[in-house]
Amino acid sequence: MAEPRGSDLLRSSQLAGEASAAAAQVDPPRLVEPDLTGAAFFDVDNTVMRGASIFHLARGLARRKFFTAAEVGDFALKQAKFVVNGSEDLEDMASATEAALAFVKGKRVDEVVSLGEEIFDELMARKLWPGTLALAQGHLDRGQRVWLVTATPVELASIIAERLGLTGALGTVSEIEDGAYTGRLVGAPLHGKAKAEAVRALAEREGLDLVRCAAYSDSANDVPMLSVVGRAVAVNPDNALRKHARAVGWEIHDYRRARLNKRYYVPGAVAAAAAAGIAVGFGLGALRGRRG
Repeated sequence: MAEPRGSDLLRSSQLAGEASAAAAQVDPPRLVEPDLTGAAFFDVDNTVMRGASIFHLARGLARRKFFTAAEVGDFALKQAKFVVNGSEDLEDMASATEAALAFVKGKRVDEVVSLGEEIFDELMARKLWPGTLALAQGHLDRGQRVWLVTATPVELASIIAERLGLTGALGTVSEIEDGAYTGRLVGAPLHGKAKAEAVRALAEREGLDLVRCAAYSDSANDVPMLSVVGRAVAVNPDNALRKHARAVGWEIHDYRRARLNKRYYVPGAVAAAAAAGIAVGFGLGALRGRRG
């Protein structure tokens, strides 16, 4: 058979392509039907991510000379307390958030957001709980929207949500003037009852039926948020939340047990905190390890 030339070769290629496409078994596209009234709300710290996201941000900023060794040492002590106790302390969270904002005072928002994206990839991505991510993905697969609800600054919360492919985030709002941080908060950190109010406000704005919504958290501080939805789930719960969840019949998922016995990594967290004041120059290696 003579070799096809010129236009014959082009036509032969087209015919081969058409035949191949016609013979291929193509599954219909899997389009998820949007669920417009159901949604899920996830706390971040110790629920989606091991440790406090604001502290991981502080570590990254310290590497970029935003903080001194002593200042990050203070963050480390609060982080160790956070990991050991498994719950948030309102005063510590508020002071950490306000301290972070004080150190970015005058900085451009777009600059800090860009750094936050770098720091997520550098420090936070490996701190995520796969089990919690699977829970969030389950809601997305059912066509539901998924929001993070956290005391961490909303800019960082939004970065985390975007990186995880979630709908968005509710977080602590800082004051911005002319594209730069003033160093002040707008109201209080999004914590405790404030989270519940944020969820109610978002539900009203988006037309959500809270009875059809779910919420996930590790902390008894978030009982108000967990109580406003139809399905409440305790994830890596602190002792108070575990007790409450059992009393009222909420679901409990603890991914820490598949990782390390808590009695093993508590001493590491304490030691890391004690050393943090002098370890900043070395990237806080103890807190970067698997125990974090």
